[in-house]
Amino acid sequence: MIFLLDKYRHLAARLAALDNAWLMPVSARFAFIAVLLGYYWSSAMTKFSDGFFGFLAPTLGAHYQILPGITEAAGYDLSAVNPFFTAIVLLGSWAEVILPLLILIGLFTRGAALAMIGFVAVQSLVDVTGHDVMAGGWFDRASDGLILDQRLFWVFILLVLVLKGAGPLSVDRALDIDA
Repeated sequence: MIFLLDKYRHLAARLAALDNAWLMPVSARFAFIAVLLGYYWSSAMTKFSDGFFGFLAPTLGAHYQILPGITEAAGYDLSAVNPFFTAIVLLGSWAEVILPLLILIGLFTRGAALAMIGFVAVQSLVDVTGHDVMAGGWFDRASDGLILDQRLFWVFILLVLVLKGAGPLSVDRALDIDA
């Protein structure tokens, strides 16, 4: 029995060293890139107008996706939307491009992941309150819940990046700004 405990401790120590070196942050970034990068970039591309400066002019769809109640109240007329709300839509649209890009290359990863957690929280709130998406529930045996179940996994991946950083395969490490 003591032999097995010693072997277990030895294995646990080797796994902890591997985790501290690179496994968790690199795996979390890979999972984010494999699952969510395309999702967010595809969503962002529906929010910008056509043309070279399209990234400066959010579409009607962008307004409806991000601020559905305000867009409805304006009668779906963008000229009737307060410029403050258009700025919110624009910043939210840019965030869908910039934050995943920072995680992809591993630059300011902890901050980008923390901001993405906030983004996911706001996105989830808008989906439930503005778009009438069912929140689902934890501990309900339904693994395909659209909001609570799914987004818990998203936030967990991002939380790993907040706590562990980007890992050795990152701009953060190359610039020595995140040991």
